Amino acid sequence: MAVTMGEQGGASDVALPAVLGGSPAFPEGLPLTRVQVPDRAELDRRFDAILTSGQLTNGDTVRELEEAAAEFLEVPHVVAVASCTSGLMLVLQAFDVAGHRVAMPSFTFSATAHAAHWAGGLPDFAEVDRETLTLDPALLASVIDAAEGSPPTVKALMATHVYGTPCHVEELDKVAAEWGVPLLYDAAHAFGSRRAGTPIGGFGAAEVFSLSPTKVLAAAEGGLVATRDASLAERIRLGRGYGNPGDYDCLFPGLNARMSELHAALALVSLRTLPERVAHRGALAAAFAARIEGLPGVRLPALADGDTSTWKDLTLIVDPAEFGCDVPALAAALKAEGIDSRRYFHPAVHLQKAYASPPGSWRLPVTEEMAERVLTVPLWSHMDEATILRVADAVTRIQAHSARL
Repeated sequence: MAVTMGEQGGASDVALPAVLGGSPAFPEGLPLTRVQVPDRAELDRRFDAILTSGQLTNGDTVRELEEAAAEFLEVPHVVAVASCTSGLMLVLQAFDVAGHRVAMPSFTFSATAHAAHWAGGLPDFAEVDRETLTLDPALLASVIDAAEGSPPTVKALMATHVYGTPCHVEELDKVAAEWGVPLLYDAAHAFGSRRAGTPIGGFGAAEVFSLSPTKVLAAAEGGLVATRDASLAERIRLGRGYGNPGDYDCLFPGLNARMSELHAALALVSLRTLPERVAHRGALAAAFAARIEGLPGVRLPALADGDTSTWKDLTLIVDPAEFGCDVPALAAALKAEGIDSRRYFHPAVHLQKAYASPPGSWRLPVTEEMAERVLTVPLWSHMDEATILRVADAVTRIQAHSARL
């Protein structure tokens, strides 16, 4: 879903934005996210049963969640873990990446790279596609090629379904197969996304989801590892419990990465209405896109025909020259309107203090340009259309008077 650019009426035809003295769109304030708590009655029943049982981890509720998630994702194995990050760490440990490069996008949340680092890997950053903001398969191949022939070599690939937008999974699978390395998806945003009708969750060697509060499927905290590989699933089950098979003779250094029964209960109740939430978020994103149709210098990440995004984030891509002001100015103007916003993902990971040494290690002009241009605006699962249209209208007013900002 891309927003085309065109001509709008003159600034005199559009009301002043709040930053220039107009009335704010949301004088009461509009936060970036609001968590939608699922059915309280069912939650209370489940919580009571768990607390009465006295078993708060490794119980029936976690297994029920794993089975329900596997059915939803159409995969044979799902393993519940304490967080998406811990799931990524355990999968990468299973790939034996220690001392080797792990190729990944820099336009992602820092946890993608952190997981590789904690598994002993060396994050090696690659470019993203300008339209989708997901990993560019062609440029990824060139990164791998450049790394081959001189140790350390690339041992695994990682890709992120950014904002819930499905990656170019077919092309990425080809790259991974050509180089004979496993492909891991950071699917933190994407439980409920689909690629040409197929649920995200069954691509690559594994996909790892987040259930943190800002996600469309939330458990307060937690993660899910989805895979078609039975041996990998068993490895993750062992790894989430320290690598202990039950006799305290640990097979490998694992983690305390178990999901609690209480978190699993929250996720289970939330899962029941996930399709409706994903559809509603998609409708809100479409309404927003239609409202700003033709507005110069702003678009949403492209979504391929037949794909479904969770729209975990509603992110604008702003061309300052066309729009009339840059992202910081737009964010300040939205704040005056009472609208919260975030720059997801800025700075790109390769420019963050944790990874920017030595300076200039990676040259990623597309990633750096896109990171400067993105701004996420509010979108919630229980937001109404009138609210999202008021956000779109605020953006329109700001653009119309951008020359004065």
